[in-house]
Amino acid sequence: MTITVEHEAPRPAAGGAFADAVTVAFGDPAQRVYGLARLGVSEDGASGLAVLFDGPQTVVAHAEGGSPVAERWDDMRPGGVEHTVVTPLEAWTVRFDDGAGNGFDLRLTARSAPAETREDTEAVRIGGMTGYEQLLAVEGVVTIGGRERAVRCAGQRGHGWGAPDWNRIELARTVSAWFDDGDGVLLTGVRPAGGAPDVEGRVGFLVAGGEPAEVPDVRLTTTYDAEQRQRRAGIELWTDPEQWPYRAAGDLICGSSLDLGRLRYDCAFFGWRMEGRTGVGRYDVLRRVG
Repeated sequence: MTITVEHEAPRPAAGGAFADAVTVAFGDPAQRVYGLARLGVSEDGASGLAVLFDGPQTVVAHAEGGSPVAERWDDMRPGGVEHTVVTPLEAWTVRFDDGAGNGFDLRLTARSAPAETREDTEAVRIGGMTGYEQLLAVEGVVTIGGRERAVRCAGQRGHGWGAPDWNRIELARTVSAWFDDGDGVLLTGVRPAGGAPDVEGRVGFLVAGGEPAEVPDVRLTTTYDAEQRQRRAGIELWTDPEQWPYRAAGDLICGSSLDLGRLRYDCAFFGWRMEGRTGVGRYDVLRRVG
């Protein structure tokens, strides 16, 4: 499958547990603000999720579902989350307002071509979700406690769809690192139910000059706290078995958890170091708890 502008619209429902979602994340170390917004559709309706941090402090961690589903992302606003496709695969907006003086209003511009999670990968076989991710340039305003902060930073946008079966899945993770020059790392992983920590389908990309290159061997190590929330991580990207890998190391900047029924969503932002560069990025884990 080649990603085209037609893939930007919500995908046709395939019945059952089919789900479709767009997720935008950003981080501005200079302003000490980090945030994420997710707009999803499923058989239960449209849902919105938003997380906003002021440094290590969680300002907002909110999820709301059961809203009407529309044919365009632009026409759905569940939980105060709005997402507009301005130019498919090139430009978007995302807005969130919690009604209490906190939120964001951002313009998004693609800094990379789509990195596609192919349907024949182990991650899709286990998790049932395919889609694509793009690195972003982000500009706009973040409001915390009624006070505005202008942001200009890096970020990430992903669109994923499929029919995940959480009776067969232990956890799904999204890990990324964004650098000021537009390069970055994108990684997704899915662990099957009952699988050992090293039994995980993973897809990884090294993005340079706006072009994502899939990495054949991606290795991830994570240090968790007593409640199994991610705190430190290391990534090895083996692009060539005859050469040393690219290595990245990350540490927690801020994080929060949301109870989503039988699932727990651990949202975190990390500071990353890689090949003499520093950046920020996501490290999110969605895990089954019941």
